[in-house]
Amino acid sequence: MEAVTWVAALVGAVVAGGGVYAWHLSDRQQRRLPPTQPPLVPESVATVLSVLRSSAVVVDSEDQVARASAPAYAMGLVRGNEISYPELGELVQLVRRDGQIRETEMLIGRSGLPPRTITARVAPLGSRLVLVLVEDRTRERRVEAVRRDFVANVSHELKTPVGAIKLLAEAVQDASDDPEAVERFAGRMMKESERLAHMVQQIIELSRLQGDEPLERPVRVPLDPVIETAIDTSAIDAEAKQVTVVRGGDTGLEIFGSHEPVTIAISNLIANAVTYSRPGSSVLVGIRSHESTVDIAVTDQGIGIPAEEMDRIFERFYRVDPARHRSTGGTGLGLSIVKHVAATHGGEVKVWSVEGQGSTFTLTLPRVIESEAHSGPTAGGTNDQEGQ
Repeated sequence: MEAVTWVAALVGAVVAGGGVYAWHLSDRQQRRLPPTQPPLVPESVATVLSVLRSSAVVVDSEDQVARASAPAYAMGLVRGNEISYPELGELVQLVRRDGQIRETEMLIGRSGLPPRTITARVAPLGSRLVLVLVEDRTRERRVEAVRRDFVANVSHELKTPVGAIKLLAEAVQDASDDPEAVERFAGRMMKESERLAHMVQQIIELSRLQGDEPLERPVRVPLDPVIETAIDTSAIDAEAKQVTVVRGGDTGLEIFGSHEPVTIAISNLIANAVTYSRPGSSVLVGIRSHESTVDIAVTDQGIGIPAEEMDRIFERFYRVDPARHRSTGGTGLGLSIVKHVAATHGGEVKVWSVEGQGSTFTLTLPRVIESEAHSGPTAGGTNDQEGQ
């Protein structure tokens, strides 16, 4: 009996010890931290990507986006977990295949969105990842195209008066014994030289405004003296055509901007109106103030603009009727200058016209509000009186 009792006690001790051991083993297993996998994209690489100005995308071996910078999302390079543009995806596959760094410029775009010109640099990042760096070159390429067109147009347009002056000089030389012919040819030479000088001056003015960048230091510009100067600039031409220029609307207003460009823009609008007005008609310069803007509207009773030409009249060197414009000394730059002045001042220019009845060009600019005159301009400028 004692032996049985001893065996039972021994079995109980073994069972109890096994239970305690099992509890300790389970507790250790629960406390043990699960093994951690190293991140697919090292933190050092992710930190570098976050400070790059370029749009950066890291693609894994399954062509899934492992990491992308904020500019990449803003540009629309990533959709979900994939690169949005197949062209970039094909470049990534080529780099993964041979391990060679590739850099190329390409045109990308999706339906409903204008195409973009980008520079893409794709390189392997370790054995599994591929890095894609993208720079948007759309604005640069557009500026380059505008510059090329501008130079080509300038070259073409300058040939006309220069060639005319050369031919007229030869005609004067050949007609040296005919005083009347010399006087006639000399008068035409004078007109062509004036046109050439006017074109060069407008080219200089346009080149200064080319960037459409906002003014760094807009100032308060009284509008009445500007309108007076602009009207006076066209006074001789208006008198020669018997065209009356009438000023109406609000007075005593000030705008935020730069005195000289605004004067040039309004002068061009008035000169345009006088040039294409019928003899004996009137040109109205109307000023209307709004809560935060001023409208300067120039209305003529001239030849008007065909509806199909309305979208192109602000293009550089564009002429509705080239033959008529050359006969009147037009350069095709005046309205383009007005458009650029409006853009640099945070305003706009609009046109209303009916062919055969006349046109109204309205230049809208930010105005000075008297209650804010002492606290600085709301249009992003200063209250500085300098430069006027």
